[in-house]
Amino acid sequence: MNRSTITVAQSNAFVSTFDLSPTGSGALDGLRFAVKDTIDVAGFKTGCGNPTWRDSHPPAVAHAVCVEQLLRAGAHCVGKTVSDELALSLLGENQFYGTPLNPRAPDRVPGGSSSGSASAVACGLVDFALGTDTGGSIRVPANNCGIWGFRPSHDAVSVAGVNPLAPSFDSVGVLAQSADVLAKVARVLLASAPVSTNKPATIHVIREGFALADAHVQRALSEPIRRLREIFGGAVRELSVRELVAGDAGDSFAKWVDTFCVIQWAEIKSGLGAWIANAKPEFGPEIAASFQLVDQLDHRLVAEAMQVREQYSRSLNQFLGPEDLLCIPTTPALAPLKGHPPPRSSSGSGYYPRTLSLTGVAGIGRLPQVSLPMAEADSVPVGLSLLARHGQDSFLLEVAKRLAKQAWS
Repeated sequence: MNRSTITVAQSNAFVSTFDLSPTGSGALDGLRFAVKDTIDVAGFKTGCGNPTWRDSHPPAVAHAVCVEQLLRAGAHCVGKTVSDELALSLLGENQFYGTPLNPRAPDRVPGGSSSGSASAVACGLVDFALGTDTGGSIRVPANNCGIWGFRPSHDAVSVAGVNPLAPSFDSVGVLAQSADVLAKVARVLLASAPVSTNKPATIHVIREGFALADAHVQRALSEPIRRLREIFGGAVRELSVRELVAGDAGDSFAKWVDTFCVIQWAEIKSGLGAWIANAKPEFGPEIAASFQLVDQLDHRLVAEAMQVREQYSRSLNQFLGPEDLLCIPTTPALAPLKGHPPPRSSSGSGYYPRTLSLTGVAGIGRLPQVSLPMAEADSVPVGLSLLARHGQDSFLLEVAKRLAKQAWS
């Protein structure tokens, strides 16, 4: 679709639109942004994609810290965007608010849970948008909609004023039309300056990550990988996941998915369980199925999962040097067709376990990740992801900017 002709109504990206002027001037002067409806904007309810949540909570009395930062840096806020219910989905189909438009593939989902934020950016309605990411909720929509997406190192960006889902994985990140805007916004949120180098020491292409992907995704990403080798030469090397993590990680990501899901579900139950029991909210069928998995968790597994997560996190951050990167597909498959949700399972070879295998690397390792819109298959966007060591967000963003300038030239 021609995004220059898409209206706000056609996008179905917003739950509300308004005109919130900057409170200062700086790096983001002249840029327009939107805010996912899990993030507080003063005077508006934070609805979290669910009418019962919206109606049982008062309007926010202050902006989330991340919103304050952007307004102070000169950006102009124009609205709040649709979220999957309570941010618990990777699809972007909301029973109550509808499905935001994916203009690059209108018959396919935009991805969730930052669906409206991704749609608003992809439709050209804003320069960038804030989203949240626990298990892929920025990276998956960025992949599906063919835009840039950044999940920061865990705890690098303030989550004050952001509704929690699973706090040890939750992060606030950015979706943008360009790598340059992505980096500008991220630096404001990170309160950091750009680094002086964008030359990686090594880019480790994780073999099992690409093996998880469907054949057409692998084919689509072969050209971006070739360009990486052309730009960075011998710095691009293949790596097995068994070299990343000592112990029983094995030759696959199965243990990673199990670990991520156990911790996420335990944290969701601890944080939202009482409200759900008391408010008895109506959920759409896909979200209801997700909460069933949460309820079925064997909590005896939590302590071991926490130990495994810490082991893997330490190993990842010890393995990676300050200028090393990991490379994986952002998702293993094309965006699912609208109205045809894949089965909601945490095991096997389905969409969810394979996707969480890839997105869980950053979550478990607390690593920053950028999804780059570098390919397509059958006219559907395909993203390539780069990850850096915890705290090396600015370096990662500079590499992304370099690739944006060189990879398509």
